[in-house]
Amino acid sequence: MTNMNANSTGGTVLDVTGLEAGYGSVQIVHGIDLYVEKGEFVTIIGPNGCGKSTFLKALFGLATQYDGKVLHDDTDISGWRTDRLVARGIAYVLQVDNIFPSLTVRENMQMGGIRLSSGKLTLGIDRVCWTFPDLAPRISDLAATLSGGERQMLAISRALISNPSFLLDEPTAALSPKYQQQIMGCIDSLREEGMTVLLVEQNARLSLARSDRGYIFSGGKVVHTGSAADILEDPKIGEYFLGVHQ
Repeated sequence: MTNMNANSTGGTVLDVTGLEAGYGSVQIVHGIDLYVEKGEFVTIIGPNGCGKSTFLKALFGLATQYDGKVLHDDTDISGWRTDRLVARGIAYVLQVDNIFPSLTVRENMQMGGIRLSSGKLTLGIDRVCWTFPDLAPRISDLAATLSGGERQMLAISRALISNPSFLLDEPTAALSPKYQQQIMGCIDSLREEGMTVLLVEQNARLSLARSDRGYIFSGGKVVHTGSAADILEDPKIGEYFLGVHQ
């Protein structure tokens, strides 16, 4: 059953209209309209190569925005550099290469709070160690020694230090079922605290089961949107996008 967030106040955190984006002269995203309310958990699903990750990268300044508008808390952030977006309180966790393997777990976390005072940074590290208890005993270990699931937890933890709005790109990709459930459980806890989450996820059923709403991308466009519960229960959408056969 979809877990609607009682903390949502209805204010729009992210409002995207007509977004056109890609890399250089290669356009991947074609006229995306999408919004996320404060405290919502929204999932983007769709087949491989449909523009999901490029869409997130365009929002975060890692792909080229050709046209369209992106508002964050009613401020136009279209085409902003990544550092300005981070300072504004938006965090993006990449699917791969999302930690510093030559640094310790603690040092990775500190990188996420580089703009914070020492006191706030300490509180932030304590908070993410509580959220991801598997990392606490590894705090002094090199990140290179972590398992795949632990690395993903660390990447999310580093982004969490500054208490941001959250963009997640396939956080459970290539992880064991144990770590998939653990990471999604931690994201559940974060959204219960009022954090806003926009998530791209291949394991659509796992993500939609705890989402408020969903968007389905295909060919760089939104082809369907609705409540997560409706998407999960629609047999046609299930067959084509979720691997469910009636």
